[in-house]
Amino acid sequence: MALTVLNNYLLPFASAFIISVILTYLIKGLALKLDIVDRPSEPRKIHHVPIPKLGGLAIYLTVLLLTVIFYQSGMLLDGKIQVAYLVGFLIGGAILMLGGWLDDKYDLKPGQQFVFPVLAALVVLLSGISVSYVTSPLGGIINLTNTWWPPILVFVWLVGMMYTTKFLDGLDGLVGGISGIGYIILFLVSLFWDVPLSGTSILCLILAGSALGFLVWNFYPAKIFLGEGGSLFLGFSLAVLAIISGAKIATALLIMGIPILDVAWVIARRIFKEKKSAFLGDSKHLHFRLLDAGLTQSQAVLFLYLLTLLFGLSSLFQQTIGKIITLIILGVVMLLLAWWLVSRYKKRIG
Repeated sequence: MALTVLNNYLLPFASAFIISVILTYLIKGLALKLDIVDRPSEPRKIHHVPIPKLGGLAIYLTVLLLTVIFYQSGMLLDGKIQVAYLVGFLIGGAILMLGGWLDDKYDLKPGQQFVFPVLAALVVLLSGISVSYVTSPLGGIINLTNTWWPPILVFVWLVGMMYTTKFLDGLDGLVGGISGIGYIILFLVSLFWDVPLSGTSILCLILAGSALGFLVWNFYPAKIFLGEGGSLFLGFSLAVLAIISGAKIATALLIMGIPILDVAWVIARRIFKEKKSAFLGDSKHLHFRLLDAGLTQSQAVLFLYLLTLLFGLSSLFQQTIGKIITLIILGVVMLLLAWWLVSRYKKRIG
């Protein structure tokens, strides 16, 4: 019995990994043929030759294909995942792919880019995916039913996570690897509270295999980039999974804690200190600061993988109050890391 369960867990992950590796290779060729490439035309773009984009399309198509297959087999439907949820998730992903294709090809303005994440989030809301309660850190449950809070919270959560992974996409393999780690941790969380072979756990493994299959071509030196749609879709998927897996938002916050704090800091700096748009890119994100401090791309990415893994795994052994304390510790770690990076950078240029 245990061996059968293990094989059934291995099947979605392995099939997603293999299909993603193949599709990424094919889409790399398509992007080159259509001249949808990222040229190193800005200082913050640290690659030296044009790199094809559209890599996120390979991840999405893998997820789409296997979601349909495993839905037909009955492995994705349980009491928590409904057909409407899957449809909303896939349509939302398709919207992100369309917007990503247009941006990768025509370099849309920030206001035009923003339309597609908003539409994807609205589709998810219309599918019925919602948060009906939150766990109080003081104990007990806060019931949000029959209030206006659920759609507001879900919308902000989805858009926030999408832009976290979008802004994080600055080094080869960074977003794909961190997202893959996130999906695996959410899978492990599902093993503690859900039934064996739940729809949630299968979907987590499909997404993990898809992201890690793409990483074969995206880790340094990258042969293909996620593109706009891919960077948004990975955050979108993590956000949706965190909700439908039983409101595991605190777990997702721990997984993505460092990137979220980095994005919050960068946005605040752009708006309040530099008086410019929050959506204008620069080279002041944490991952770029790690390069300034002397780390290589691979070292910086692996370091951020390690932080993600440590804080993500800590969620497996904690209740809500413990997760909140760990989030506070995460904030302190971020401050200490920022201090160390600034000191290291000053020594290098001094």
